[in-house]
Amino acid sequence: MTIEWQQQVCLITGASGGIGEAIARKLAGLGASLILTGRNGAKLSELLESLPGRHMVACADITTAEGLDKVVAVCHEHPPTMLINSAGINEIGNFSAIPMARIEALLATNLTAPIALIQRLLPVLQRAGKSYVVNVGSTFGSIGFPCHAAYCASKFGLRGFTESLIREYAHSSVNFYYLAPRATQTAINSDAVVSMNQALGNQMDPPERVADALVAQLEGNKSRWFIGFPERLFARINGVFPAIVDRALIKKLPVIQRFLTSVTKEKLS
Repeated sequence: MTIEWQQQVCLITGASGGIGEAIARKLAGLGASLILTGRNGAKLSELLESLPGRHMVACADITTAEGLDKVVAVCHEHPPTMLINSAGINEIGNFSAIPMARIEALLATNLTAPIALIQRLLPVLQRAGKSYVVNVGSTFGSIGFPCHAAYCASKFGLRGFTESLIREYAHSSVNFYYLAPRATQTAINSDAVVSMNQALGNQMDPPERVADALVAQLEGNKSRWFIGFPERLFARINGVFPAIVDRALIKKLPVIQRFLTSVTKEKLS
């Protein structure tokens, strides 16, 4: 599928760092116009100044009603043809030890905010003619990983939500996509988490690989795209023979638990 990138106006959430920033740089390089959203105004302004082309910033926390209203108002004035929900946060630890307030904040960022934003912007996207919505999920949206219960819940939810919309809007002008990165080298992962992934033998991708995959997914018109092997294979096995993945991950539990102490210390420092 040919996408005229120079004709696209792309709203990117979580653009102030990590995957969102990498996507912004990739799409700006292809000639798209961007609406950059996120909570860190200074980083968004810095990104804006570094990009080729003409773009704009809408600094807002879309987990709040005020922030959501602000972004939607900007989109009514500057209608996007593409929405990329890439904002995300993580909580790692024994489930019983994570305060409910932090779990609620994670669910709001990773799941509720994308749902609310899509619902508010659907009329705008439908008026744009052919439009695109990409929800950036995770391999952990298909595999329940120990000590990531809340994060997995949010990404399982985002995957199910996207899949439902793929089917519900199959005959509309709005095209929905689910992109599932594996572990990625961003600030969402602390030094202890990086060390844990190394000990477990998990590969970590630079965010630029995720941005490249997003472009390939859209241009290939692939509604679902899982990055990396063997993670892509494990996601499929987990869907058919979950007991096999149960046994593999339970064997790794002592290593995961060993690194939880370091993660906790980093959060307290």
